[in-house]
Amino acid sequence: MSVRNQFIKEFRGEALGTITSETSCEEYFQNQILRPILKLQNDLFIEIFKNYILKSKANFETFTIDKKMKFIENSIQNDMKFRSLLNGIVLGIFTTDDYILYSQNASALNKRIATMVIERLKSQIQLFDLM
Repeated sequence: MSVRNQFIKEFRGEALGTITSETSCEEYFQNQILRPILKLQNDLFIEIFKNYILKSKANFETFTIDKKMKFIENSIQNDMKFRSLLNGIVLGIFTTDDYILYSQNASALNKRIATMVIERLKSQIQLFDLM
């Protein structure tokens, strides 16, 4: 195993979530690879989204909670450039083996990454009111 791969595995930490013999490949990838990366990169996601709000010139602080939730969702689902940036932040913490697994089902895993980032940002929505 390369030094980079070993470092990344140690750096991002243990799997989050249950992994059993019945766990699907996508679920394994999510719990073993994606969840630890998203947890590790959480502060960066928060700051990037704060910057996104500022650059979009949306009056986010005046939005209702429902409108804020929808704004988060639409930002990631509809702005492909922004979504690609978020994916890149996740992929940058992949080992080469992770990338090989990812490349076999990239489309479905990209959707999973987007959904997980959306849920992560929504669950911390109060942090965007402190801007």
